Amino acid sequence: MSETIDTSRDTVGRVAIVASNPAVSPVTGWPIGFWWSELTHAYWEFVQSGYETSVFSPNGGGLTADPWSDPRDKSGYSSDDLISLGFIHSPRHMKLVEDSRPLADLHVADCDAVLLVGGQAPMVTFHDDARILELVATFYEAEKMAAVLCHATSVLLEARLSTGALLVEGKTWTGFANSEEQAAEAFVGRKIQPFWIEDQARRLPDTRFVVKDAFVPHAVRDGFLVTGQQQHSASAAARLVIEALDSRRANAGQRPEGRLR
Repeated sequence: MSETIDTSRDTVGRVAIVASNPAVSPVTGWPIGFWWSELTHAYWEFVQSGYETSVFSPNGGGLTADPWSDPRDKSGYSSDDLISLGFIHSPRHMKLVEDSRPLADLHVADCDAVLLVGGQAPMVTFHDDARILELVATFYEAEKMAAVLCHATSVLLEARLSTGALLVEGKTWTGFANSEEQAAEAFVGRKIQPFWIEDQARRLPDTRFVVKDAFVPHAVRDGFLVTGQQQHSASAAARLVIEALDSRRANAGQRPEGRLR
């Protein structure tokens, strides 16, 4: 008796992951970049659910990860991150970060969702980049899912809608917590970030910034906005995006028509 196993999977939607180009920290002088697990764990969730997923960066080209996020790093900080390890050892997948697509190629009409990856670099490269701020606001106003992780949530301190209002006005959201900044500084023995997101977020009027214990997975959805507290929240945030997209598709009774050019 023989059986046929159907391994085909229809594409049910399209997601753009945006990671930072390499930078140098103005505080430490260290080279900084994106955080591996935030990219790879979200990528895994999306593709396993049938979502075609591409990797972009503001300028395109090769991307560099923060060393502690690399499971091969001698620090051992991320040594148990087998999803990232598998991604790194797959030439097809590594090409996504070795030759990321420029933001100029990312068209909101072609995607169902965008997810901004954190790491140390977004505190320098994302939070005041007009292209990134506009991207998040445009997805949100187009009623597409806009997800932001970890230090990339620094963009939500500045991102404004076409009305001039802050995107997070009236919203509940999360981001890298003060307790996590304190732990990171204690680990390396010095100041790391130019500012702390939680401090800045709590100064904003008419918004609700919420955090859980340090380095506990925590993601929040408020309408078309999804936020993840830190690197351990990537899968949770991606699942909230998938849940929203799947629900919309089920209610519409059809697949999204967008495509990534």
